[in-house]
Amino acid sequence: MEKSLVIIPTYNEKDNIGRMINVIFSLPREFDILIIDDGSPDGTADIIKSIQQERQNNRLHLMERGMKLGLGTAYIAGFRWALDKGYDYIFEMDADFSHNPEDLVRLHDACLNGADLAIGSRYITGVNVVNWPMGRVLMSYFASKYVRFVTGMKIQDTTAGFKCYRRRVLEAMDFDKIRFKGYAFQIEMKFTAWKMKFKIVEIPIVFTERQVGKSKMTGGIFNEAFWGVLTMKARSIFFPYKRKEKP
Repeated sequence: MEKSLVIIPTYNEKDNIGRMINVIFSLPREFDILIIDDGSPDGTADIIKSIQQERQNNRLHLMERGMKLGLGTAYIAGFRWALDKGYDYIFEMDADFSHNPEDLVRLHDACLNGADLAIGSRYITGVNVVNWPMGRVLMSYFASKYVRFVTGMKIQDTTAGFKCYRRRVLEAMDFDKIRFKGYAFQIEMKFTAWKMKFKIVEIPIVFTERQVGKSKMTGGIFNEAFWGVLTMKARSIFFPYKRKEKP
C-alpha cells in the first residue's frame, strides 16, 4: 500500500497546530504527518507530544531541532526521513491554515494521475489570495514573474510552498547541492525538478493569510530570492542537473 506523508515545519504555532493535525486526520484519505519544530518557545512541541499520547496511532511524528535553522533545512531533514521510512508521496505545507488541508487530496490526485510534482498554485487562474495587503500581493505576484523570466520555467507560482512530490523526484535529487535555506528554497526545488525534466502540474488553490499567530515573511526573504535566482540560473549553465542513480 502506498503511503503519504505531510511535512509541516513549525515555529511558534501553538494556536494552529492542534487544529491542523485534527483536520488532516479527518480527511477521507490517509495522510501521516511529520512536524519539524525548530525549538518553539511557545510550547508547540508539547502540544504535539500530547496529541501523540492521545491518539497512539503511529501516524503523527515529531522531529525537534534546538533552534531556527531555516525552512529549507527543515524540509530537507523531512525529505530524508520520509525516504528512509518508505513514503511514496511527500507533501509540504504550512501550519497556519494559509494552505487549506482539504487541498491535500487534490494535490495527491494530481500525482496519482501522472504528475511528478503537484503545486498548489495561487496564480494559475488569476490571483487567488485572501487577506493580504495589496503591496504584498503585488510583491509576490511579480516575484513569480521575475523568477519565470530569469529561469525560463513555465510555472506560474514559483514561490509556492504547498506541494506534493512523488518519491522518485526526491530520490533523484542530491540534497547537499540545494543551496538556499530560506523561502528561496521553494524556487530552487522547483527549478531542480524542472531541469531534471519531471512532470510538474499546478493545481489552483486559494491562499488565505493566517488568522492567528505571526507571519514569518520579511523583506530579507525577497532579497534572497532576487539575487539567489540569478546565481542559480548562472550556475545551471555550467553545472547540468543530473538525476541521482538509485543505489
